[in-house]
Amino acid sequence: MSLPSGFLDALSARLPEGTLTRDPSQLSELGRDWTKVFAPAPCAAVLPRTTDEVSAVLRACNEAGVAVVPSGGRTGLAGGAVAANGELVLSLSRMNRMDAVDLLGQTVRVQAGAVTEAVHHHCAPTGLTWPVDFASKGSSHVGGNIATNAGGVKVIRYGLTRHWVLGLQVVLASGEILELNGALEKNNTGMDLRQLFIGSEGTLGVVTEATLKLTRLPGKLDVMLFAVDALAGVLRLFREARTGPFTLMAYEFFTDRCLARLARHRQIKEPFATRMGHYVLVEVENAEESALESWTTKVFEDGLALDGVLAQHATQARELWTLREGISESLSATGMPHKNDISLPIAALEPFCAELESVFSSRYPGFEICNFGHIGDGNLHVNVMKPDAMSKDDFLKHAKASDHDMFALVKKHGGSISAEHGIGLLKRDFLSYSRTPAELAVLRSLKQTLDPKGILNPGKILAP
Repeated sequence: MSLPSGFLDALSARLPEGTLTRDPSQLSELGRDWTKVFAPAPCAAVLPRTTDEVSAVLRACNEAGVAVVPSGGRTGLAGGAVAANGELVLSLSRMNRMDAVDLLGQTVRVQAGAVTEAVHHHCAPTGLTWPVDFASKGSSHVGGNIATNAGGVKVIRYGLTRHWVLGLQVVLASGEILELNGALEKNNTGMDLRQLFIGSEGTLGVVTEATLKLTRLPGKLDVMLFAVDALAGVLRLFREARTGPFTLMAYEFFTDRCLARLARHRQIKEPFATRMGHYVLVEVENAEESALESWTTKVFEDGLALDGVLAQHATQARELWTLREGISESLSATGMPHKNDISLPIAALEPFCAELESVFSSRYPGFEICNFGHIGDGNLHVNVMKPDAMSKDDFLKHAKASDHDMFALVKKHGGSISAEHGIGLLKRDFLSYSRTPAELAVLRSLKQTLDPKGILNPGKILAP
């Protein structure tokens, strides 16, 4: 899509002063996300403060045929917020208003640019929370969470983002504004259009406000870290944890390779005297002290863990969580990871990982695989690290080839090529591993209906 002569000046004149920027340093930042694979090259960026301003921008862009890339906290890892082809970036970062919490309905209305952790702090004094939680909560935006149907570390307890969104305000490519469902728990009036936009990665419309469903803050939490010898041990312990005398809040795992990278990047306190093959972080709610002690004793008596530690206070609990939440940053700081976010039926995790290791050892020798993830809901983060002696271009070529092998295994075991980061640009060419031709045809028809000129986040999810 070409930029019509004088378009940016005309658009700027229709918006409040300071809304449109062409500053190269700002564009470099606003035009990228955490993938760092594609060089940002937006023509400009707009930073509106209201839904009406978003509507005016999209109406003008639709009329002129100018491509728009919606942008939030840009913490995604699939290239969904990248503007690499002269698009206009539509940043929602200034739209961060949070209304008063509705205590009776247990809801809160926020703009799309509200930071996830800020929503948590906003609601906490009322004893309520929006239970969408992950390592990037200090940077991610509510709108981006909705656009990717984000998951995170508490999915095993609360489910995905879509379970905690009652209503949406969405601006279509035409500039038309939709109000979907409001604060209703029940609304049986045909198809739920709200769910259509959740997980659509800004390709069908731009979420500008949302009514979020809240729940009570969790009660007493206990955090434990266990060492096991292999993935089979991770899964055996999980079976035991699911029937434990507590509410399971999180069940996370990481390998010794991840811990080694974390130790290289940060000054951390090693959890155990001896490194083990795999580690499991377990967070539970409302466990009685005696019942928890009996359960952990049984874990060791039954040989389900080789070592373990129970956090004795909040500081130690945070230290244990750092071992898990600091991994992604540490992998990027100590090398160049090729990241994949996949999901599998829990019963298929062990055979999948065994086959994956076999494929890499035979076809891609020298590649280190660092696995971690939300094992309790089948979400595995596979990180292939670039060998130090290999050039970036060669590595990316081999990594893309390895994706075909990996996704073939994902398909074989009934999984999905994306668990929580979406498709974006990075996985667009592999979508057929998880979607049938009939499904892809339906997705294309929806795109054509809601965005006939194809201006919204073009090239994301579906190939042009």
